[in-house]
Amino acid sequence: MGRRSRGRRLQQQQRPEDAEDGAEGGGKRGEAGWEGGYPEIVKENKLFEHYYQELKIVPEGEWGQFMDALREPLPATLRITGYKSHAKEILHCLKNKYFKELEDLEVDGQKVEVPQPLSWYPEELAWHTNLSRKILRKSPQLEKFHQFLVSETESGNISRQEAVSMIPPLLLNVRPHHKILDMCAAPGSKTTQLIEMLHADMNVPFPEGFVIANDVDNKRCYLLVHQAKRLSSPCIMVVNHDASSIPRLQIDVDGRKEILFYDRILCDVPCSGDGTMRKNIDVWKKWTTLNSLQLHGLQLRIATRGAEQLAEGGRMVYSTCSLNPIEDEAVIASLLEKSEGALELADVSDELPGLKWMPGITQWKVMTKDGQWFTDWDTVPHSRHTQIRPTMFPPKDPEKLQAMHLERCLRILPHHQNTGGFFVAVLVKKSSMPWNKRQPKLQGKSAETRESTQLSPAGPAEGKPADPSKLESPSFTGTGDTEIAHAAEDLENNGNKKDGVCGPPPSKKMKLFGFKEDPFVFIPEDDPLFPPIEKFYALAPSFPRMNLLTRTTEGKKRQLYMVSKELRNVLLNNSEKMKVINTGIKVWCRNNSGEEFDCAFRLAQEGIYTLYPFINSRIITVSMEDVKILLTQENPFFRKLSSETYSQAKDLAKGSIVLKYEPDSANPDALQCPIVLCGWRGKASIRTFVPKNERLHYLRMMGLEVLGEKKKEGVILTNESAASTGQPENEVPEEQRAGEPNSPDAEEANSPDVTAACDPAGVQPPR
Repeated sequence: MGRRSRGRRLQQQQRPEDAEDGAEGGGKRGEAGWEGGYPEIVKENKLFEHYYQELKIVPEGEWGQFMDALREPLPATLRITGYKSHAKEILHCLKNKYFKELEDLEVDGQKVEVPQPLSWYPEELAWHTNLSRKILRKSPQLEKFHQFLVSETESGNISRQEAVSMIPPLLLNVRPHHKILDMCAAPGSKTTQLIEMLHADMNVPFPEGFVIANDVDNKRCYLLVHQAKRLSSPCIMVVNHDASSIPRLQIDVDGRKEILFYDRILCDVPCSGDGTMRKNIDVWKKWTTLNSLQLHGLQLRIATRGAEQLAEGGRMVYSTCSLNPIEDEAVIASLLEKSEGALELADVSDELPGLKWMPGITQWKVMTKDGQWFTDWDTVPHSRHTQIRPTMFPPKDPEKLQAMHLERCLRILPHHQNTGGFFVAVLVKKSSMPWNKRQPKLQGKSAETRESTQLSPAGPAEGKPADPSKLESPSFTGTGDTEIAHAAEDLENNGNKKDGVCGPPPSKKMKLFGFKEDPFVFIPEDDPLFPPIEKFYALAPSFPRMNLLTRTTEGKKRQLYMVSKELRNVLLNNSEKMKVINTGIKVWCRNNSGEEFDCAFRLAQEGIYTLYPFINSRIITVSMEDVKILLTQENPFFRKLSSETYSQAKDLAKGSIVLKYEPDSANPDALQCPIVLCGWRGKASIRTFVPKNERLHYLRMMGLEVLGEKKKEGVILTNESAASTGQPENEVPEEQRAGEPNSPDAEEANSPDVTAACDPAGVQPPR
């Protein structure tokens, strides 16, 4: 088996953080041991204890606390998405309603602690509680709180994410103009954090930066798509590649092709996951040092590939949920050594005040799975060279070791702040990697061939003994960036590519296992489809129409998507070398009988916050009472709405509209964040096109408690509607319904978007 095949297999298998994040699917496999009638796993592993006691990763006198913490269930943590304008309202709702209901509550004889903010997370946007996820799911007393968490998670307003998992994106120090690569992104909680940071200013619909989120596993990419879609950003692209050989991309800069270097790279590599024992309890019986020995080479190759693609002055965060120095400091030390000064560890000790951490270690030994120790490479017998590599040991030269400042790495131990175990290192790039500085003339080879042979000097093929002196040899020189760019440009110019069509890569070697993706087709400037849309919604001249795309080259265009101009640049210049799974947000959908109206396309709620700043027509300003009626009744007549709303709606032609609520600062008890909803102006009524979870979110923010739903009548019952004596009038005349689109929930339920989210392994992304 080749090195890359082995690496791909290891990346797919060794992902203990699958259970980590937000979605309800997380953690089920780990809990099956004691929920499904199987004998409980004994939380003991003598080899684990012997290994880490010998390495002295825990301070003197704290070993008992360390082991006790590992045997306790991991507390539930949640994060409020920081870029949404509703973050403060959600925080207010949590503090004053749901957290208060948890006071003096006991579950299974255990007193429930009121959730507390994580001291080191900015603006009180992350919270933790002593409730485990099992108790949260199963206890009747917590049902209302659990439903709130699930619904808000689906709406993208809350991420249920392990505390230590939140650290790497914070240390990347992202700004809205940064180009970011997330190398091993699934399941996507860290990716969503990065997207939030890009959208720090909600008044800017298209930040200059973007996130390219990659994962080697095709099925996990669809989970990643689902997570990212909750945030409705035009600045995210999901791709499917082996991170250790992710292709170099190029972009057009003033008519020239240039290599894309990233300002920030998150390198959260596959690992043995012994820091996740509190939630993945099968790690207790499966743990062995062999996992780390097998993964070290792959981790080093991924980190090396990331360093190559980092811009000078850029920052890369390397992280694992493992405590093993073979996967942690050994990878960093090897990367620093071969960078020859191009990389250095940043001192981030004061960047997260309140976070407790231990400094990285500078001395460690290597142990085989049968308990044999080796202190340096020279003592390893030749028969072990396939399993143990020279890069696994600390540097021998004391001066070189001291200059690396490995103590700047952060080790998070479970007993210090009741978290999982974690390792983080922040690297800054000072200059080009040494093998990228040299420009040997290699005639007759394509850019990709040169890259694959020259630009990954992380080590020999796994499973083959090699001379360690050759491993670090300067003969591993790479092609210069300019040369690569010109070669790539020539290659593309020789091809016969359709303008504006970014199809899946044709080369067999680029097709990993998975589904054949539809192309990304940008709408041409002269497309007759756009002028009626532009006229109907009175779009501003600044509207970036060139960024509109569809997912079909033939037949009627049913959905229109939008990306930022920077991602458009990436798509158009890299379709031959990149497998894109998904990008863009849906902004318009074709009406079922669109030809009857002035415009065949209605607005989509998913992209309304991006689109709204450019719309100058068909906007109705509504009151908070109007919003409550519109969100709880399917087709309320005009007479049920305020006279101000009716006066704005009566002269509008039938079709798609924008419903805008502006907060009243003079009334502090009212909702204090703006709301933009997609709606439909019918013959005598108005309806909203808002997915169910988003409806529930807005109702909660307005202080309404959702009690149930009359599905036949399309009515959501709240504490207010249940208290009222009169029944709502929900019979809508046939002539009023004629020509109106289906309800958003029904339509969304049949759309490829939602199917992809529910069953990421079985469908294609939206068309």
